[in-house]
Parts: sequence; structure tokens; C-alpha cells
Amino acid sequence: MNELDHIVSYKKLVATWLALVTLTALTVAVTRIELGAYKVVAALTIACAKSGLVIAIFMHMKYEGRLLRWLLFLALVTLAIFIGLTFFDVLYR
Repeated sequence: MNELDHIVSYKKLVATWLALVTLTALTVAVTRIELGAYKVVAALTIACAKSGLVIAIFMHMKYEGRLLRWLLFLALVTLAIFIGLTFFDVLYR
């Protein structure tokens, strides 16, 4: 594999940055709209999209092999389980 295979073009980086700025503005806009309990769902959905962009483009996970992708997935699932267990602990106190 060539050393230059992982270089992302400036055009793609700027487009990703603009998408992140737009999603941040959308997050701020969601806080000003009355959505009830769906406000949290909307904010978390936008945050997941933003983290997916950062992981895929800026951390070059898009160009990694299957093993590293599965390890990232396993780490994120483990994190979600721990956060979920924490919420259950707080909920049933």
C-alpha cells in the first residue's frame, strides 16, 4: 500500500467541516424548538451523525480494514452498554 493512499483531499475535508458546522447550527436550532421529549432524541441523533463524520473522515476509519472497524464497533457497543447500565442504576434508586 502506498503512503499516499490515505490522503484526503482538501475539498473533502472542507465539505466535512461545513457539514459539522451545519449540524452544530442544527443542534442549536433544535434547542429553540419545543419538541418535548423528542428534543433529546434529536440532539443525540445529530451528535451521532457528527461523531460518525469525525470518525470516518478525520480519524481515517473509512480507509481502515475490517478488523479495526469491528474493534471500533465493539468499543462503541461496550460504551453504550455501560451508559445504559448507569441510566438503569440512576432510574431505579
